[in-house]
Amino acid sequence: MPLSEINALIQASVEDSIRVKQSFFNTHQPAVEACAKKMAATLTAGSKILLFGNGGSAADCQHIAAEFVNRFAMERPPLAAIALTCDTSVITSIGNDYSFDDIFLKQIQALGQKNDLAIAVSTSGNSPNVIKAARQSRKTGIFLVGFSGPGGQLKELCDIAFCVESPVTARIQETHILLAHILCDLTERILFP
Repeated sequence: MPLSEINALIQASVEDSIRVKQSFFNTHQPAVEACAKKMAATLTAGSKILLFGNGGSAADCQHIAAEFVNRFAMERPPLAAIALTCDTSVITSIGNDYSFDDIFLKQIQALGQKNDLAIAVSTSGNSPNVIKAARQSRKTGIFLVGFSGPGGQLKELCDIAFCVESPVTARIQETHILLAHILCDLTERILFP
């Protein structure tokens, strides 16, 4: 591939990412503010944030849980957040004994409590294990936030649905991680002004 084509591809990816993010935040700014306030209220009440998703979304869940438990941008006490994607013994035992579709469901049943907040991440909005855990979250009384792409069932189950209008998985994921960073930042600022 000639250097000129490589440079054009890089520039096109950057411009597309910026366009998708700008469009998303122009549309969702009030929901972002409402979500950060709900996250802060959840943590203030002694409840926790649970995160779950597959693949790159699983990595994002772990990343964001770490930002809450350790810190994001300021020195402050740890905040209660758990990525349900981390315990390989739990995940593989559930997958082996029951079904991969149950790996988050059973953890929500075990760890989730009324008034917790769950962040369900699925770029398609249709991942069966995410949908099952989302339904259980609703049944348990957990406030449900969904990060998804433009379609899927997840948005119908959520108290707040963040749907990124792009057919490109990479653009959806890039927007999700920026959204998560903004939510971490706002939550910290609300809790520790």
